[in-house]
Amino acid sequence: MPTPARSALLLAGLLASAGVAHFVAPKQFDATVPRALPGSPRTWTAASGAVELALAAGLVVPATRRASAHATALFFAGVFPANVKMAYDWRHRPAPVRALAYARLPLQVPLILWARRAARAEG
Repeated sequence: MPTPARSALLLAGLLASAGVAHFVAPKQFDATVPRALPGSPRTWTAASGAVELALAAGLVVPATRRASAHATALFFAGVFPANVKMAYDWRHRPAPVRALAYARLPLQVPLILWARRAARAEG
């Protein structure tokens, strides 16, 4: 198991990759934005991508790592409704694609725990 500091950097890489993906291929993320949210899905996609990039940057800097890790855990909990929407919307798709959408649901728990572990990382 990597050290908490290394784990924080790995989590930062995951967040940065996801953040960039929101801008490179926004359409797939737009489709997961719950309809109940005000404004356009593209705005939410861009905002969540920007948040992921900011969280990644915060995890890299030792002085902001703890706060960013706690914010990351909250972010992972906050995007859970989008994952539920995706699983619901994809319920009639082919089994492999549907399985991917369903697998994202329990994945939030280890992501939250990972972020909490990163909060304990020293420089």
